[in-house]
Amino acid sequence: MRVITGLYKGRVLRTVRDLSVRPATGRVRQTIFDMLAHRIELEGSQTLDLFAGSGSLGIECLSRGAEHVTFVEYDAQAVRYLEENIRMLGCEDRTEIIPMDAMAFLRGRPEAFDIVFADPPYAFGDTAAIPACVLQAGFLAPGGYLVIEHSTELRFAQTGAFRITDEKRFGRTMVTFIRHQPDERRTETP
Repeated sequence: MRVITGLYKGRVLRTVRDLSVRPATGRVRQTIFDMLAHRIELEGSQTLDLFAGSGSLGIECLSRGAEHVTFVEYDAQAVRYLEENIRMLGCEDRTEIIPMDAMAFLRGRPEAFDIVFADPPYAFGDTAAIPACVLQAGFLAPGGYLVIEHSTELRFAQTGAFRITDEKRFGRTMVTFIRHQPDERRTETP
């Protein structure tokens, strides 16, 4: 797996070879970043990569100018490869790796990110809950994007807090772009 463009263009990333981690293909990553480039400023962004695996989405974001990426990954072998990838690229000062369950992380310390990537395994049972968890806990900055890669069998219901801006299908894979829309109505205090 190679970084598509930017500072680390062409660099090869190590990844787990079994099916426990499903890295985003080059075609899917290219589409994600082409779409994000027209919606949000990648340069200087704060990014969260949930279910990070080898870190391909977060590293691609770093390559395109993200200021900082926080990677959350539970699988020990994937964390080792992610650490190797970060060291090989020499971007340790722009990253944080948190070796824990992504949903447990979302129940912890909230921090607003401009972009949140979530690429859970298809067998993960709580994928439908990810948008609510990310938004209710305050992990997505107003105007920020949550990008979820998931099975085509799953569809997300829009709420007043977010809007689904795009859905792209790649065979059995669907990528859903969700934009945080804070309630602009202000309540007046007497």
